[in-house]
Amino acid sequence: MGDMNRRTLLKSGLAVGAASFFSGNRAMAAINSPSGPVGGKPRKDFQMAYAPSFGMFKHSGGADLVAQLEWAREQGFTAWEDNTMTRRSVADQERVGAALQRLGMQMGVFVANFGTAFGKKSFSTGDAKHVESFVKDLEKSVEVAKRVGAKWMTIVLGDQNPRARQGTQDATAIEMLKRGAEIFEPHGLVMVMEPLNFLNHPGMYLERSDHAYMLCKAVGSPAVKILFDIYHQQIAEGNLIPNINRFWDEIAYFQIGDNPGRNEPGTGEINYRNVFKNIHDKGFKGVLGMEHGNSQGGAAGEMAVVQAYRESDSF
Repeated sequence: MGDMNRRTLLKSGLAVGAASFFSGNRAMAAINSPSGPVGGKPRKDFQMAYAPSFGMFKHSGGADLVAQLEWAREQGFTAWEDNTMTRRSVADQERVGAALQRLGMQMGVFVANFGTAFGKKSFSTGDAKHVESFVKDLEKSVEVAKRVGAKWMTIVLGDQNPRARQGTQDATAIEMLKRGAEIFEPHGLVMVMEPLNFLNHPGMYLERSDHAYMLCKAVGSPAVKILFDIYHQQIAEGNLIPNINRFWDEIAYFQIGDNPGRNEPGTGEINYRNVFKNIHDKGFKGVLGMEHGNSQGGAAGEMAVVQAYRESDSF
């Protein structure tokens, strides 16, 4: 082989090697990009917007709030929720809101009315002090919602009032909900009422989905809807898919947890693949909050949660 041919071959080989090097770098950049393939495989988003919460993936994502969001997004999650968002600093709220927007993730619920949620006969009596507390909490929640890009906020309707008939309790609850709707409606925000089961939360005013449905119809506002927590309703009433379908027009949000144990899908008795398929087939475009624990500890337990959603989402 002559010198010219060797030089030509050498140049050609260097060019091929360089191309391979830069191509490899581009591939690695794509793998490491939040919007590209992850771990060498194309990332597959879940079919619906399942929303983890802070702490669920702390071993895999790290302690930092935004790092947890980024890790979850890499696994295919497209939403997030945080019950205690109103109790975080303004700086953290703004930082989380910016990260959600950058990652293309929806913000799910946070609890809007801690002041009247638990341990008080708030909605069942309609006392002026409870109405004032409720209004202040909602006004604060409007500002928090703006920072984090939230649309839905959980409200819990307090305890039963054993000194009043059901109709009287309902009347005062309806008036209080109407007052809240006046605050949320101008901003296009939605309070989602959460019925809570009698086993974990005995004595609550709102326990069943049919009761929540009646309250929605009585208030008649787009700002007042139902949060259908599948775990709570499995305990309180069962009959999940028929009840979801029956009250569909007033359900704006779902939460998830298997029973017994309140851990990820597949650890209890609920056929989550069928429940998710029903919700998906009805055209649900909102968020399904993962309000449950991890059945196993550490990073391995966190990956087990991700895999559980892969299996339940494969309908």
